[in-house]
Order: sequence, then structure tokens, then C-alpha cells
Amino acid sequence: MANTIEGRNPILEALKSGRPIGKILIAKNIERHGVIGEIIHRAQTGGILLEWVDRQAIDRISETGASQGILAFTSAKAYTELDNLLLISAEKNEPAFYILLDGIEDPQNLGAVLRTADAAGAHGVVIRERRSVGLTPVVEKASAGAVEYVPVARVTNISRTVKTLKQKNVWVIGVDPSGETDYTQVDYKPPTALVIGGEGSGLTDLVKKNCDFVVSIPMKGRISSLNTSVAAGIVMYEVVRQRKEG
Repeated sequence: MANTIEGRNPILEALKSGRPIGKILIAKNIERHGVIGEIIHRAQTGGILLEWVDRQAIDRISETGASQGILAFTSAKAYTELDNLLLISAEKNEPAFYILLDGIEDPQNLGAVLRTADAAGAHGVVIRERRSVGLTPVVEKASAGAVEYVPVARVTNISRTVKTLKQKNVWVIGVDPSGETDYTQVDYKPPTALVIGGEGSGLTDLVKKNCDFVVSIPMKGRISSLNTSVAAGIVMYEVVRQRKEG
């Protein structure tokens, strides 16, 4: 399945990660230093075809509208299996840390969650197959290359996945405005999975019912909820803070 990666940092991270790339299009008038220079060097070293074209040719192909004058053709980013995610924390000898997304449809939000998940050291992200955005070029661009390093599993049913994780002794914490527990009042040091709801709709009732806890982030202003990726980032870094303090 053909795919494209757009933007300087996402393409550089794809090269660093060893993701197969067939060809890179670069605008003829682009400056050839900094990140672009490193991309050119890595591509030439790896025997990847570089094609210098008019910027308009790249813009016609671009799906993000923000290619920064560079676009790579590659294989689609592969999803992993849930069982593989469960092995990652064990291999690293760390308590599990997963992010489950219950119906995120905005590619910018998914990209931002992946970027924060990478920074926070999460072992993987789980998305659902239907009524949810997948690993599109827009998501890759928004993740700033983090999609190359954060394993993503796609499942048919988030509620069933919650039950599977609980059977594996993973605490499952839902994050939703309806939660009666402050997000800082939960112990995230044991193996933990955070479940984040979709934009506007939050967590589904069945998912909330199956979580061990449902927590919320205090809101002092007039807006009743936070952007999905912002809420996810706040709670992810509470996990980081608690585990750092031991």
C-alpha cells in the first residue's frame, strides 16, 4: 500500500528509524542545509532516489497542505498487534504504560497524542478500527515523526481491550469530564492504561463501566472540557511525575 510522508522532521525520523522509502521529492529552490541537508545525506547514503521538482508538483500531491517543500513515498505505517504491545513493557522491564483512544477522529489530535506518548515513554497506543482516524499522512505530519517510534495497535472493540488488559493485571484509568476522582488522586505507578475519549463525545458508557477508575481534570474556567490531546498530555505527564518520584 503506497503512502506519503510530508514535512522535514517526519521524513527525517522515518529515515532514522529505517522505514522503507522509495523516493523523496524535494522542491528545486529549497535551502539545502539543516534538516534538509541531513535528509539529503541520509537518502544518498541509503541509496534512496531524490527527485528535484517544482514546488507546485509537491503541493498537488500533498494531503496535509503543509509539506514544507518535501515529500517521501513509502510503505504505509504498519499497525502492530495488541499482544505485541503487551510484550514491550516486559522487554524494557518497566511497568506497562499504554494509551487507549476511544474514537478519536481528528488526525491532528491523534498526531499530538502520539507525539506526547513518545515523549512520556508510553509503550504503545491503541485505536479502534471503525469511526476512528488511522495513521494517515496528516497524522504522521502532526506527530512530528513520533509515529515512527510509538507502536500503534488497531482493535475492533475498545471495551473488550479494556477487559483484556485488566486480565493482564493492568490498571485501566478512564479520563472523562464525568469522572468523580481528580486525576492526581490515582496511583499510576503499577502497570497502567489510560483511556481517552473522542472529541466532544468522551468515553462511551460501556468503556467507562469497565474501567477501574474514571478520573477528570479540574476545570476552573468557563469552558467545560479540554482538547482531547491536551487532556491526554496532562494525565500522561502525571504518570511520568509519579513514576519519577517512585
